[in-house]
Amino acid sequence: MRVLVAEDETFLAEAIRAGLRQEAIAADLVHTGDDALEAITINDYDVLLLDRDLPGTHGDEVCRIVVAEHPSVRVMMLTAARQLDDKVTGLGLGADDYLSKPFEFPELVARLRALVRRNIDAKPPVLELAGIRLDPFRREVFRDGSYVKLSRKEFAVLEQLMLAGGGVVSAEMLLEKAWDENVDPFTNTIRVTVSNLRRRLGTPWVIQTVPAVGYRIGDAR
Repeated sequence: MRVLVAEDETFLAEAIRAGLRQEAIAADLVHTGDDALEAITINDYDVLLLDRDLPGTHGDEVCRIVVAEHPSVRVMMLTAARQLDDKVTGLGLGADDYLSKPFEFPELVARLRALVRRNIDAKPPVLELAGIRLDPFRREVFRDGSYVKLSRKEFAVLEQLMLAGGGVVSAEMLLEKAWDENVDPFTNTIRVTVSNLRRRLGTPWVIQTVPAVGYRIGDAR
């Protein structure tokens, strides 16, 4: 999952990004409405975590534009406003969810994952495929009933492959969804991460390489 955090409080924005990374969620930061709109046109985000009171283009207008022009991006409003009218207004603009500050971080993560599930053909909360069981909320992976310890990036890559349901996922898509904007697009990090992931999952190999296309989870071999 990849999230764009649009928040003008620098300390809070950095704290959110750090927390999301701990949950194997890639996150980029912007601090103005104008920068949020620009970033949305450049990268393929799953969720926009949007502070309503952004400088520059107001968060309300950002929400309207994103809903109209980028319908695949889910919008969660994040604001200090607690009044019911504010929440109704935010949802009326097209936001998919609304969370008031201060908030509990586990709730934020749970809501983000719930939003993403809506975007991918109502996938179940726990993903199961080819003997692998992945629980995004507990960040746990089992293969044939045995626990598999993964790094955050390995977990993020495996989650994208599981979400594809056996379909091929390109290296570019894995880079887009599991890493933030600071990654070098010419790096071999995808190949290395997939190689490490294969070893951690054990034999027979369940992650297949589709030459010149990408990777998929298929029959163990």
